[in-house]
Amino acid sequence: MLVRRAVDPAGWEGSGPEPEMPEKPGAGNDWVKLSGLGIELAAAVAGGVGLGYWWDRHFGSSPWGIVGWGAVGLVGGLYNLIRQSLLAFKDEDGNPKR
Repeated sequence: MLVRRAVDPAGWEGSGPEPEMPEKPGAGNDWVKLSGLGIELAAAVAGGVGLGYWWDRHFGSSPWGIVGWGAVGLVGGLYNLIRQSLLAFKDEDGNPKR
């Protein structure tokens, strides 16, 4: 099957004015970044618990490795969640979006 592409009389493909973007690229992507924060929080806690499980098996300190490293993962995940959500609601000048 032969496919033909449209060519204007001047011989240029796709000539003409570029369509204008209604907003700058990436401006509406804040929700995309924020949608992954729950997964990042869960991954941080799971990583901490996994490290704690290894710690308990290696050093025989059950259950304190899981409790301690799980808490470290939770604190790290919450820190990342709060930091990213505050950054998402600031404009380019660093002022809060209204």
